[in-house]
Amino acid sequence: MKRLSLIATLILAVLLLQNCKKDTITETATSSNTLFAVINDTTWSATKINASLTYNAAAKTKVFTCTGFATNQEVAFTITATNQTDNSASFPVQSFSDDGVATTFAYLTSTGSGNYVQQGQVTPQSGTIIFTAVDAVKKVCSGTFYFTTTQNNYDGHGNIVSITKNEVFDGAFNNMPYTFTSN
Repeated sequence: MKRLSLIATLILAVLLLQNCKKDTITETATSSNTLFAVINDTTWSATKINASLTYNAAAKTKVFTCTGFATNQEVAFTITATNQTDNSASFPVQSFSDDGVATTFAYLTSTGSGNYVQQGQVTPQSGTIIFTAVDAVKKVCSGTFYFTTTQNNYDGHGNIVSITKNEVFDGAFNNMPYTFTSN
């Protein structure tokens, strides 16, 4: 009898365990902020943004420039799209990697007197910006970005004593307004 009750208990346990399902939790991070990023593991959100798009008919380029300010920090990027022939407020919806020329990034901090100092250099290919949507009529755009800066710190004899690395990750801009000019 004990053996039958043990078998019945084991069968019941197996059936109960088979019916157990893991909870699935799906989360989506959204933000109403226009321009934000994680800088050195701290969330940063711009309180002032200057964004513009300039079309140059002679060079056949469109240059998108954005600078965001908040909490004594500045994040800036400039992207040049070449072979552009339409004189409109549109911009290519695509990915641009930092090459040090056509696509550049900068991370700066305030000196306290209203001036900002660049915190290291962004080495080529250490940053990317992806434009995911551009509304040329409303003049707003959305996308994501990330980049890393490095700065060599020297002693009095010119020897490198340390390297400072700043990471700007999980950056995004949501329906960010920009101005358009053509020359």
